[in-house]
Amino acid sequence: MMWCNYVCVCVSVCVCVCVCETLQKGVCPVSHKKSVWPGSQMMLETKRSMNRALDIKSYFLGLQYPLHLILDVKEHLVDWASRAGVQWLSTIIPTQHVNALVFFFIISNLSVDLFFFFIPLLTFYLAFISMAICTLRVFRSSKCWQNFSALAALLRRFEPELDVESHFGWSQLEQQLYFLVSVCFVIFSFPLADKRWIPCSELCTVAMFFTALSYASLTPAAASYARRAFIIEVASSLCALTTRLPEAFKTLRLLGQTFETVPIGELAVLTISLPCLLYLYLFYLFFSMARMHGFRGTYCFLVPYLVCFMWLEFTVVLLQNSTLIGLIRTCVAYFLFLFALPVLALGLAAMLMIQMVKWFLELELTKMLVTLAVCVVPVTLRLWTRFSLSILSVLRSITHRGPVKLILLCLCCVFLVCMGYVYSAEGLKVYNSTLTWEQYSTVCGPSAWKQHGITRTQILCSHLEGHRVTWSGRFQGVRVAETENGAQSLINLLPVFMGDWLRCLYGDEYPSCEGRNVSNSLQEQTSVNASVLFQQREEEELCRIKPVAKHRCHVKRFDKYRFEVTVRHPVGGAEIEDTDSDIILLASHEFKQLLLNLDEGSMVEFSTKLEGKLGSKLPRLELKAIHCLNCRLSLLPEGRQVKIERNWRKSVQAAIKFAFDFFFSPLLSARFKV
Repeated sequence: MMWCNYVCVCVSVCVCVCVCETLQKGVCPVSHKKSVWPGSQMMLETKRSMNRALDIKSYFLGLQYPLHLILDVKEHLVDWASRAGVQWLSTIIPTQHVNALVFFFIISNLSVDLFFFFIPLLTFYLAFISMAICTLRVFRSSKCWQNFSALAALLRRFEPELDVESHFGWSQLEQQLYFLVSVCFVIFSFPLADKRWIPCSELCTVAMFFTALSYASLTPAAASYARRAFIIEVASSLCALTTRLPEAFKTLRLLGQTFETVPIGELAVLTISLPCLLYLYLFYLFFSMARMHGFRGTYCFLVPYLVCFMWLEFTVVLLQNSTLIGLIRTCVAYFLFLFALPVLALGLAAMLMIQMVKWFLELELTKMLVTLAVCVVPVTLRLWTRFSLSILSVLRSITHRGPVKLILLCLCCVFLVCMGYVYSAEGLKVYNSTLTWEQYSTVCGPSAWKQHGITRTQILCSHLEGHRVTWSGRFQGVRVAETENGAQSLINLLPVFMGDWLRCLYGDEYPSCEGRNVSNSLQEQTSVNASVLFQQREEEELCRIKPVAKHRCHVKRFDKYRFEVTVRHPVGGAEIEDTDSDIILLASHEFKQLLLNLDEGSMVEFSTKLEGKLGSKLPRLELKAIHCLNCRLSLLPEGRQVKIERNWRKSVQAAIKFAFDFFFSPLLSARFKV
């Protein structure tokens, strides 16, 4: 072993000597395409000698440590086999198709209501976390601010015109400003979120803790103003809460009673009450804090106190949405968390085990595991073949600027996208355009085609786009234009035994049809409600198809249909025989029950919006609402079905009203109706 090292050292010395001799002769040791360096041959021989020496060294190492050699060979073989196996699996499993089908299956099951449920909750919790982080940072930097203020006061004794406190104060305002932005998101999303998924009692105690923490971080220079403002704020909130007391406490309820209301414009109203007077004095204290030290108190005293003010106001809001049992449960839970943590951990573990067993018995856990496996397999194969991708490095690159900035950036993007959607959403508008079907047929119907041609008629009728109309016509028929079922498409790619198992796991089994009297008509069962009638009719249809069905189970409950409804315009009690005047209405899946129970020739009243290829044959319009006018027996109330369109603007107005009342009540209250 020693002679191998000696040979390497000698070779290195020889190389250095050759390079030095070449430099002394004035020749640059760089090889070009058309010139040969004199020492290149020696360098090549030196390189070969070094490689030979390293090979000999590794050979002797292998003889000296055979176990390590075997382990290295095993690791290389396992690595090579895993790479080959992954490539073999990637060629067998259609990862691209599975990815596409899983993606479309997830997208097809997402709805606007799901987004409306999920986005406000996500916004609320992310903004609440941002508020907590900013408050902790403000508390940490409060000591630095006190030390810097003392140093600045000492420096001003020697240099009275020195103003370094303002620059440091503005730099310390960053976290307070982030906090105020987070408060806006919390207050705006709280009325939109589902309160059943917000633990108001638990969050109320957390808000109380951060209120005390933010009050402790205030500077002592404005302690008198802050103490008075805090007392006035607490007194105003307690007076406002007295209105929630029972009727027996009449004397205490007078503290929060409104004596008079003065309208201010059309959007706000001034309430005259004791909390209102206290709030006016509170604003005076805010102004007094801001004008200290030549209005440098704005960023030294007022803005830090606003952090405490917002926490206290939010505590009152959460307290109004809490229950007494919830508060007691929260106090007991925090007591157990502090003094009986091992017992609490064992209790939580036992509850978790019981819940897991319950999920397993209900096959919910099996569905979760199967779904997770189906989604993870193609993703795992994709990431395994690309070893350069590191999820941790991506997360570090995203969060290197801090979690608060990342949270606020995501919330701002979501807010802008949602505002654009809300602005373009129609809501529950009335389709009562003055344009009649007769006028449309005259301008854009067959008579106009004969006089001016179809092309000119289409160009002219494009001016009618945007009309929201409600017309009456004769129902001619309905057909299924499109069917979407991502689960069925994914199951069809799997082997038969696995597909049958998943079909029964996720789907439904065909009903037992023994002893069922199929001859009974649903039209005679008037004493049964609509949901039972729908279920009985569906079971009868499944019994008809069960003898010829290929599988024991089905996943048809995941089907989403797109219908095409043909409506004809009646004139003078008789319908036009020319089918060119018919209109095709595109109906979504929610119109299924009503459309399946309509008879051909029934008179219907429908609402739609004119858009698309107007003036052509069989124009296709989106169906917004349909009402059967002469149906004898309807399985739906009044025979009417309206396309489900949430009134987004009304929800946003409710959120704006809540935010306005949060910041200005009890002094001012929003007046507009929601």
